[in-house]
Amino acid sequence: MTAAPLIPIVDSADRHLAEVRLNSQEILRGHFLHAFRDQVRMPDQRTASREYVVHPGAVMVIPLLEQADGSVRLVLERQYRYPMGQVMTEFPAGKLDPGEDPFLCAQRELKEETGYTAKEWARAGVLHPVISYSTEFIEIWFARGLTAGQRRLDAGEFLDVITATTEELMLWCMTGQVTDAKTLAGAFWLQNTHGQAPSWPLVWKKSHTAA
Repeated sequence: MTAAPLIPIVDSADRHLAEVRLNSQEILRGHFLHAFRDQVRMPDQRTASREYVVHPGAVMVIPLLEQADGSVRLVLERQYRYPMGQVMTEFPAGKLDPGEDPFLCAQRELKEETGYTAKEWARAGVLHPVISYSTEFIEIWFARGLTAGQRRLDAGEFLDVITATTEELMLWCMTGQVTDAKTLAGAFWLQNTHGQAPSWPLVWKKSHTAA
């Protein structure tokens, strides 16, 4: 499979850093991953090989579970990740289906994996977790006004749902108990939206499925 030459998506001031795809070879089409090996022209006009994975994109949800005393706990998951060979602590997340709206995906993944639905949602931003070898992006969403319900895990999906305070999550990040990149990014957003001196505003909107 040969793809059309890639037009760099860069500002004109950065054009001197861009690489241009000359040709592309498909090297793997799996159930989930799609890998390519491209030949590119570098800024000095020499050529080089670039191998990368095309990813459909994903969402991550930071669920805020309000307590009766006014405090908030975070909903997290513990799941065995085969490439790492260990159980990882992370925020709920999942990949986008073809053509799926990220907001709807966030609502679907939260319900399927944790059983919770949320009354209000706020899009925080986007992260690119592995920019050196993948097109993957992850949209970060906050959810609040949670209501517990039944999970609907996919076949072959096994995970535990836990809750933690923000302070506990920060400690786990500091000590290396949490090393998942998207969850570390989520902790960074938490510090700036719900920390002692929040400076990053969130714009909340109602769930599509809320009454």
